[in-house]
Amino acid sequence: MSEEWGALPRSRAAWLCALALALALGAVAWLWLGRSARRRRRRLQQVGVVSQLFLYPVKSCRGLILTESECTKRGLSSSGLRDRHWMVIKKDGHMVSARQEPRLVLISVAFEKDHLTLNAAEMKELHLPIRVCKTNSIYNCRVLGHDIQGRDCGDEVADWITTFLKSTEPYRLVHFEDSMQMRTSKEEYPAYDCDDQVAYPDLSPILLFSEASLEDLNGRLEKKVKVQNFRPNIVVTSCGAFEEDTWDEILIGNLEMKRALACPRCILTTVDPDTGIITRKEPLDTLKSYRLCDPSEKHIFKAAPLFGQFFGILKTGSLKVGDPVYKMLY
Repeated sequence: MSEEWGALPRSRAAWLCALALALALGAVAWLWLGRSARRRRRRLQQVGVVSQLFLYPVKSCRGLILTESECTKRGLSSSGLRDRHWMVIKKDGHMVSARQEPRLVLISVAFEKDHLTLNAAEMKELHLPIRVCKTNSIYNCRVLGHDIQGRDCGDEVADWITTFLKSTEPYRLVHFEDSMQMRTSKEEYPAYDCDDQVAYPDLSPILLFSEASLEDLNGRLEKKVKVQNFRPNIVVTSCGAFEEDTWDEILIGNLEMKRALACPRCILTTVDPDTGIITRKEPLDTLKSYRLCDPSEKHIFKAAPLFGQFFGILKTGSLKVGDPVYKMLY
């Protein structure tokens, strides 16, 4: 009799475990089916066409113009290069961008045979291995007040950059490695509406705006500005000015993205991409005259004007110039 009563709890425990497992599997299946059904119910509305793609290997330096690209969770990627995975720093680890050193925008970056090639006026071309020596020091860096690491790229490129910028302070170049802890966009900007993580971009893996928005701005300026003033990853044509502000979820190629936050603009937009001269005036002043946020969002954006949209990655994929841009409707 005691054996029968002793066996019952073990049997009941096994039954309860099986039931719990079945419920868990059922919940997973329900979520998956729900998402699948949601995807089946969605409608696609074409809202534009990709006209330009840019990848910026070194933060604040000139970008690479692409015809096609992969897009990972970290942003655009091409030929082993990832967007903003190199960065200039001070010796104490603080980021140096074109806000502090406007002439950074005059450094051209190319890629060939596992090397970055840096070029600038009156400087000898420099070849930098993509794979940084593992014995090089790791710096604890600061990007917009937040911590992140980077592996030092060596004295030769550090001296090259310092010389070109005519800096009295020595600068270093660091590279972000896969094993390092990324920055979480939402932790840095609580209003950011996606769970993205980034290396050295200011905030988001993707910045997008339309040609029509730039044309609208240039129609208000005496001296026109270029796409390069705003350093986007994706530029879209065949849509109206600032229509991108209303694209909550979009599909390009097989890449799916969600609008996470409007892009608040700073003095970097006033750096002339052809001369490296910063004015701290236009186009920022004109943007402030008509592109300030709604008063209800002033606690988010303060006095910064808005131009372009940050997008988070829902589903990684590939895209190319000429791809239709679809707004996903449910």
